[in-house]
Amino acid sequence: MGRRSPRTAAPRGAPVLWRTAVYPRGPGAPRLGPDELHLWSARLCPPASVELRLRQSLDDDERARAARFMMAHDRTRFVVAHGLLRHVLGRYLRVAPELIQYRYANRGKPSLVLRRGAPRLQFNLSHSEDLALLAVVLRRRVGVDVERVQPGRDTAGISARFFSPGEAAAMRALGPDAQVEAFYNGWTRKEAYIKARGEGLSLPLDSFDVSLTPGEPAALLRAAGGSREVRRWELVGLTPAPGYAAAVAVEAGIRRIVGWTLALAPHETSGGGGGDSDDDSTGAGRAESR
Repeated sequence: MGRRSPRTAAPRGAPVLWRTAVYPRGPGAPRLGPDELHLWSARLCPPASVELRLRQSLDDDERARAARFMMAHDRTRFVVAHGLLRHVLGRYLRVAPELIQYRYANRGKPSLVLRRGAPRLQFNLSHSEDLALLAVVLRRRVGVDVERVQPGRDTAGISARFFSPGEAAAMRALGPDAQVEAFYNGWTRKEAYIKARGEGLSLPLDSFDVSLTPGEPAALLRAAGGSREVRRWELVGLTPAPGYAAAVAVEAGIRRIVGWTLALAPHETSGGGGGDSDDDSTGAGRAESR
């Protein structure tokens, strides 16, 4: 990472400090402790030169997946999100982004093909409209979900159909404005947990409960496997940018959360995956954890 890495303790419900790093210059090689969760966010509307650079780092499978999108802006968002994923992972592994290799579990969750001696990174990526959010940890399963908040959405109908009876009842007990926040609390936390488990649609949304009432700490309340499974997981609710809700589910034991917002600079500099440049932090903002 350079000489210092930004870090903050992460007690339940505390704000998470976000620093700004400029792509492609920084940060250098982030130091990820065994009890740390690293978060990365970025807007997916970069200058054309940045999109081209990120596209060139993708493998053939990723390029084919991008080509299947009908709308140009959807293709761009996919390319930028997955190119930045390679950029960030390359920083941890000290390899060029195009050398990153993935393997995929039966239900599609990706993991890294790691050389001997490489840090045992686990990661998960989510993006919604023009915002991406990436979570990186060591030796822990992790899932992340980010959603653009749409106040006119039929949150009551969707929650009645897909949430557990207890969650749907908690929603109905709230006023209209609070219901919107509660819905996105619940939806992102449930999606993050499903992604962390790597079970996809085989794990029904109504088969477990999460907290969702505004102001309550994010938590897994009920799951198959009982209290042991509940204790296995920590949930973190986030507001990574105005108008967005997000959540992370990670296996228990995390003591610090560190966040970076990647600003996508149009200029070209050296700073490949093996670089030793210092953290290029240019400012800090706050994203309140929920």
